[in-house]
Parts: sequence; structure tokens; C-alpha cells
Amino acid sequence: MATDIKDTVRTVDAAAVMGLLATRPRVLALGEPTHGEDALLDVRNELFRQLVEEEGYRTIAIESDCLAGLLVDAYVTSASGSLDEVMERGFSHGLGGSEANRELVCWMRAYNAGRPASEQLRFAGIDGPLEMTGAASPREALTSLHGYLARHVDAGLLPCSERALDRLLGSDGRWTEPAAMTDPARSTGRSAEAVRLRLIADDLAALLDAQTPHLLAVTSRQEWERALLYGRTATGLLRYHFWMADTSTDRLARLTGLRDVMMADNLLALAERGPTLVHAHNSHLQRERSSMRMGGRPLRWWGAGSIASARLGEDYAFFATALGTIRHRGVDAPQPGTLEGLLYALPDDLCVVDSPRLGAALADALAAPRASAWFGYFPFDPAHLTATDGLVFIKDIPQGRAASDRRIP
Repeated sequence: MATDIKDTVRTVDAAAVMGLLATRPRVLALGEPTHGEDALLDVRNELFRQLVEEEGYRTIAIESDCLAGLLVDAYVTSASGSLDEVMERGFSHGLGGSEANRELVCWMRAYNAGRPASEQLRFAGIDGPLEMTGAASPREALTSLHGYLARHVDAGLLPCSERALDRLLGSDGRWTEPAAMTDPARSTGRSAEAVRLRLIADDLAALLDAQTPHLLAVTSRQEWERALLYGRTATGLLRYHFWMADTSTDRLARLTGLRDVMMADNLLALAERGPTLVHAHNSHLQRERSSMRMGGRPLRWWGAGSIASARLGEDYAFFATALGTIRHRGVDAPQPGTLEGLLYALPDDLCVVDSPRLGAALADALAAPRASAWFGYFPFDPAHLTATDGLVFIKDIPQGRAASDRRIP
């Protein structure tokens, strides 16, 4: 068995990753089993650099607010703004405090300097403007979409005026009420104004589609693509707020699924742009149905990766990441007999595994999933081996950056 495992292991680099695939995918997904560890992002950064230089990839997307990500994209493509401001405002979920993310942004800007727009690297967030404690106001997305259309189409085609839109939106605080996540009665998502705004958002998105030939003639493709993003985000946010006000037992499962629908829509749009590396949690990118517990209830939903994979076929590839230890989080050496335990016994500190081949080699001897000592770490489910294109394994996650030597220079 050990010989079979060793035969499936390769060095983590772009050549090895591509060697496991039949074709270069438009979306190459790299998952992570936990957030907040720069050692995982170092591996992502180095792989992206190689994919850029050897395979022609031009976009990286991460699990961060898609609207905030526009600030990062502007900075790396046109040097708009300051680095500190971009790191503070261009990322959600606290990701702007990561040194590895800061290094990625600096490297992308340096790479783009002096290059024409067609050859520049692009940055994107795939998540909606959502946090675990609630959802943002749809104001930015709706007013930006309305403003774009108002500048370029006849006013009579718009479903409402800017003033009427502002009146319906009201104060942003009514949308971002933290208590609404646990108390549906505190949500404004089913108010008369919110219901009206859902119709307006739908009409604006339809108008954007209907005017595509004209809009592409009078504005840049990049402006038009940004307007599409505003439309997706506005309709997605209003849908999310509507179901935050739901009182059924399926409420949390529905919200979790709706978040991933927004991610999938953004991923599919990026696939149209060209080859993209996306980095997010394994549960968002895997092909299998995802599951977790929230509020004491088990939740199951189809993640962004499963949706994108169903739509893109071989143009979607997924490499999960598994790991051995995060000792500073209480995650010690994996239990013998688990998949991570088998990989931990190998001499490699970092490797990529031919997971379909490994799954076939293990056959019915697949171990039970590893138990996690820390709620923030999701062990890899060995039953998913054959549904992944590869498995990146990192033996030990150090605390801080001192032990890492895999950073983009």
C-alpha cells in the first residue's frame, strides 16, 4: 500500500498540476481546509506565479467580497489608490491583514507595470458582500448599475429614477442589522420596499442584457463586465435578504446555498474572461455536495464548485488541500489509518497527490474521515478522492511566517 501511495505523489508545481489534467481548464480551483494560515496562501501564490509564467493564466480569484475586489483589481492594473488603502478596503473576511495577500498584490502590480492591458494580470473576489453575521446593503450594486445605464441609455427605459431608488433603499443600517442573521423578524428583506427593489434589480439586469450591442459600442468591455457584476450582485443580495426573513427550518441551508450561487455566477463570468486560478475553502470548490453544522443544525448544499463543474465540464478542475498539523490551533499529528495519517508518514513536506489514482489504489480500504480538534479546520473526506483532480498535502502549518520560504518575491 505504501508503494502505491508513493507512486501517486509529485512535487507541487504548475507542470505537475497540469500533468494530472487532460486539458488546461478555464477554472483551476485550489481549495483550503481552513482560513487564516499564510502558509496555505504561500503555496497558492507560488502556484499562481508559475501558472502565469508557464501556462498563460491571467486572473486570480479568492473567497472575498466581489465588489471590494474591484479596488484591488484597479490597483494592480492601473496603480489606482495606495497599497495600505487597498489592503484595508479591498478584501473582506479580514483577508487584507494577510502578509501573503499583500505580497500577492505587490507582485501582481509589479508584473503588470509597463504591460498592455491585454497582457495584465487581473484580481477578483468571488464572494458576495456577505459576512457570517449578515449581508451588505444592495445600495452600491444597485446605484452603480443604475448609474451606468442612466449614462448610456434613454431615460425612459429605466424602471425608476435615481431619487426613487434612493428612497426605496433607505438607510443602509436597515439592511445590515446584525440581529437579522438569527432573528428573521429583524430582516428587512420582505418589506414592501425590498420586494419593489427586487423587481427593479431584475428590470435593470434585463435592460443591461437588452442593450448589450449598444453598450459595448459606447463603453469599454471592462465597464460592461463591471456592470454585469453589479447586476449579479444586486439581484443576489436582494434574494439573500429576502430569504433572511424566512422562518422555515430550511432557512440556513437555503442561505448557505444562495451564497454559493453568487460565487458560482462570479466564477462562470471569470471563466468567460480566460484561464483563472480560484482559491477558496474546499467546501465551496469541491464537486461533491457540501455539509456543515450551523446553529446546531446539519446543513447540506451544492457549492460553487459543484455548480461550476456541472456547467463547465473539463473546463473546471479541482485540487483540494489537506494538511497534517496546525499545532498552534491544537491540531496535532493525524490519527493512524486516516488519509492524512497515511500521507503524513511520507517524507514529503509538500506534495500533490494523484487523487483519482490514490482513491483507486485504496479502494475499499478508505479510512474514516479524520476527527478535528479545532472547529476552524475541516479534514478532507477520503470518499471525495475520486471526485478531485488532485490533492495538495502540506505536512505542517507553522505559526506565523518565519518557517515559510515559498513567498512570491
